[in-house]
Amino acid sequence: MSKRKYFGTDGVRGLAGGPVINAEFALRLGYAAGKVLTQAQDRSSVSGRSGRPTVLIGKDTRISGYMLESALEAGFASAGVEVLLAGPLPTPAVAYLTRTWRLVAGIVISASHNPYHDNGIKFFSSKGMKLPDETEAAIEAAIDEPMVCVPSEKLGRARRIDDAPGRYIEFCKSTFPSDLDLKGLKLVIDAANGAAYHIAPHVFRELGAEVTAIGVSPDGFNINKDVGALHPEGLVAEVRARGADLGIALDGDADRLQMVDANGRVYNGDELLFAVVRERLARGPVAGVVGTLMTNFGLEKQFKALGIPFERAQVGDRYVLEQLRHRGWLYGGESSGHLLCLDSHTTGDGIVAALQVLAALQRSGESLSQWLAALKMYPQTMVNVPWVPGKSWSEHAGLMAAKVQVETMLGERGRVLIRASGTEPKLRLMVEAEDDRLVEQGIAMLKAVDLS
Repeated sequence: MSKRKYFGTDGVRGLAGGPVINAEFALRLGYAAGKVLTQAQDRSSVSGRSGRPTVLIGKDTRISGYMLESALEAGFASAGVEVLLAGPLPTPAVAYLTRTWRLVAGIVISASHNPYHDNGIKFFSSKGMKLPDETEAAIEAAIDEPMVCVPSEKLGRARRIDDAPGRYIEFCKSTFPSDLDLKGLKLVIDAANGAAYHIAPHVFRELGAEVTAIGVSPDGFNINKDVGALHPEGLVAEVRARGADLGIALDGDADRLQMVDANGRVYNGDELLFAVVRERLARGPVAGVVGTLMTNFGLEKQFKALGIPFERAQVGDRYVLEQLRHRGWLYGGESSGHLLCLDSHTTGDGIVAALQVLAALQRSGESLSQWLAALKMYPQTMVNVPWVPGKSWSEHAGLMAAKVQVETMLGERGRVLIRASGTEPKLRLMVEAEDDRLVEQGIAMLKAVDLS
């Protein structure tokens, strides 16, 4: 993918009120996206009830969401596009409703797991998937072009919709096996004071669980603050205090998942991916699984032992999805908790992923630790060292020699990963191995290289 001016791996993101994430930019982005999307799509198949091209806009609970929502609405309307305003809604809910309502696109105003002062804008296609690179590039090119408002008779309208949360709740429940329920389970749900605060607790309650909800009091500023998937400490404490069976932690836009068992042990995305795949394997063959460069080597080894092909994509759920679609596989994910179950949804969904894990436990009668007993995660250490941005580390003879030396030492017992940071002038050096001693040795050998 060519270098972009605005779009990153997951839409446009930055400081709210900064050089990009501001009202003027959102206005121009809405207009540009409206022009590009209506030209690229078959209007007969993706028009709203009005017969005009229609988009859905959802957001998380950040204070800046109001500003960006209004500006995007105006931009789309000036391009002749109808707008449905859903208010606070999880990212995967926007993907689902865009697809089921046959809309041109879905737009999410969210910076995911970032603090409240950041925000972002990302898009879903009419099929509920991330926009193709070429469509994002076309939108980028159109942003800096002059805005030419359509005639008054062709202006788009906007209206608020009230039934989006309820529709999405029913969708989530539909991904849980109809012959099972959650009766007898005590759950703590942490919605990160984010987009799922008014949705996630209802899903699990309506399936029969006894639910305690935390992180469900958003005020515009407390999204992801000491709560949610990035900060499971509060969830751990609540699970223990309540004597709950499990805790479920989402992030600000509810597309990633971490879980906590009754003993307070936190399970990351790699472990939960294995939990889902093991359940699917019990019901039939699994063609393959996609992880990322950061996926734990222990998970790769376990899939290999089970005869399940495993491939690594670049870091980012869009790249996991690209690999899955390319190979025709259904399951993939990231250590961070983005889990893709394409037999349930078109995108990563924290609530849906949690339901797949719970289905495995309810059907097996095992605890989460028992269900994952066969998975041996490898110790991992990562260090950051100064590096010149844009310089190729693979051309550094000393570093490449050290990498080969460490890989030879590890053999099948571990792996080495070296990658340049996309946000800092640093090089990330990572070693995973079957025991801590090997990890320490490997990291020491890499750090000993003179990178000047």
